[in-house]
Amino acid sequence: MAISLTCDGIRRRDFLTVGALGTGLTLAGYLRLSAAAELSPAKAGLLKSKGQAKSAIFINLGGGPSHTDTFDLKPTAPTEYRGSFHPIATSAAGVQICEHLPKLAKSFQHFAVVRSITHTLAAHELGTSYVNSGNRPINSLEYPSFGAVVTKELPCARDLPPFVAIPNTPQRTGFLGVQYSALSTSDIPKPGKPYSVRGISLGNGLTVADVEKRQHLLADLDTTFRGVETKSSLLDGLDRFGRQAYEIITSRRAREAFDISRESPAFSEPFGKTPFGMSCLLASRLVESGVRFVTINYGGWDTHVDNWNVLQKKQLPPLDEGLAALANGLASKGLLDSTVILMTGEFGRTPKINPQRNGRDHYPRAMSMVMAGGGIRGGQAIGATDDKGTEPIRNAHSPDDVAATFYRALGINPTKEYHTNTGRPVMIVRDGTAIEGLLA
Repeated sequence: MAISLTCDGIRRRDFLTVGALGTGLTLAGYLRLSAAAELSPAKAGLLKSKGQAKSAIFINLGGGPSHTDTFDLKPTAPTEYRGSFHPIATSAAGVQICEHLPKLAKSFQHFAVVRSITHTLAAHELGTSYVNSGNRPINSLEYPSFGAVVTKELPCARDLPPFVAIPNTPQRTGFLGVQYSALSTSDIPKPGKPYSVRGISLGNGLTVADVEKRQHLLADLDTTFRGVETKSSLLDGLDRFGRQAYEIITSRRAREAFDISRESPAFSEPFGKTPFGMSCLLASRLVESGVRFVTINYGGWDTHVDNWNVLQKKQLPPLDEGLAALANGLASKGLLDSTVILMTGEFGRTPKINPQRNGRDHYPRAMSMVMAGGGIRGGQAIGATDDKGTEPIRNAHSPDDVAATFYRALGINPTKEYHTNTGRPVMIVRDGTAIEGLLA
């Protein structure tokens, strides 16, 4: 997937620097920081969650997709609002979506769209932080993202990374610390080409025996340094880093989890060959292997200019193909009931068209979010906006409410309290209430 610039010039993967606040890391950085921060070792083997879902896939539509041109069309609105797309029926009775999402329409029995999300943050970074954590940003505290919380609450096998970002993610670890960061793949699989993730795939002639030698060397170095400083938490962490890195690098399960060539052509073909489709294929394989949380970053939705051409020719076809294949593929393997999917941008776009640029601008007062999978009742639309798409008129909800619903689907109590390093108690979701109509 190409790196997308938003209108404020921020690259989606550069909201945070890795060393400062913990976005996606390479395997080495992820494990070293995890260990140095004294991450408690996860129990070997997968643990069952308390809810129906045990894994999650979060799809970040960076830039903010137009709600009135995707999942909440207004065909009877005045011309200065309406746009050029038409609604089509879906497999869910009474639910219509954009004509350029035909595959998704046929699979909509798996999905629920919430059309009445509203907030007030119209800046990319603030909106992104909000929808990726379910907590409105404040200056005095950085809240952890979904991935960090799921990683903390749902332990993963030691030989698998619990949180993987394809290819990167704006999700932050907040006050939980870098041990809950994502392992970024930094690349996307390409059709017909070998795919490797730095540090997991044994490339360039590297063998397991080579890794074993390095493991012994690391142990010797740790022993040497321990003679100088016997109370270093960093060295304790590096010991654990060495052990866990060794377990992942030498784990056949970890390497095979990223090997999409092992999927049958019948399973792979519906995903197509676009970067987004290939990302969805990899995500499905990762959750099947036992990874707890996967993010997919699909940017390019900041359509101030030429909105309809960009959507029709560039953005919507890959989304249609990849998302439909993801839900259908997980369902075919019996994994959709145990995997919750959440897809969102940071805000919607202005219902009234900008005639000078033939586009739509930032608009947080009304937006849509899409969910599917474990714990979510599919085949429905929740809430409604007015006849122009300017504001909710029924069942208005905030990103906090969606976050509470998301955690409930995973068996995580959204009101559970954590404590910052200063002892401040903070709930996982500060203000949200689960949307009961969404929960199965």
